[in-house]
Amino acid sequence: MSKQDKQHCCEAAVTILSIVLVAAIIWAGCKKQPHKPNQSEHQPEELQSEPVAENIAEPVKTDTSAFAGPRANLYDVIKAARTWQPVYTSWYRKLAPDFTLTDVSGKEHKLSDYRGKDVLLIFWATWCEPCRMEVPGLIELRGTIGEDKLAMLAISSDKLNAVKRFVADQGINYTVLLDKGNMPEPFGVMRIYSRTGVPCSFFIGPDGKIKLATSGLLSLGDIKAILQAE
Repeated sequence: MSKQDKQHCCEAAVTILSIVLVAAIIWAGCKKQPHKPNQSEHQPEELQSEPVAENIAEPVKTDTSAFAGPRANLYDVIKAARTWQPVYTSWYRKLAPDFTLTDVSGKEHKLSDYRGKDVLLIFWATWCEPCRMEVPGLIELRGTIGEDKLAMLAISSDKLNAVKRFVADQGINYTVLLDKGNMPEPFGVMRIYSRTGVPCSFFIGPDGKIKLATSGLLSLGDIKAILQAE
């Protein structure tokens, strides 16, 4: 091979090596780097801050023999709430004030007459949409738990004819009472409406003491969880 041919071969080799080197650099620059998740991607969504409920730091005991299923701590049930919150916490573990009201048929009902069973008081209004949304769940609850175990008293301050019409249209199978404006604290539709709004429910144990009061929409699952909780 002549000296000139050797020179051409060297130049060709250098050119090829340069092309390969440039191609390698370009390929390395375009290569997709592996994704490195940031710290927030490893963290679960934060729970909503729980309402202050200083009077329920310890479990509230109640007779749960009437309610089958797992029994949670009442505090845990409250912590998991999304559409409601605990209210009237200063009344927890206190004897519920007694009252006497008439139902839509004119029959009198006295709260203390239901001592020995769980009592669910529901303060509501016919014009309240969340109140109306609760009705199907309450109807189902009444159909699955006997009156000897649970008293369900829905209290409204609307006019008698409007309440009777609503009860008939919805096929309500639990007791509906009429508030005439003289209920003791903390009860009373208008009093509750001005403070926390409706719907508002009170869960009263067989001993007649207030276990929990809630403001906001309660699902059937929420109600059962509260009834079952210790």
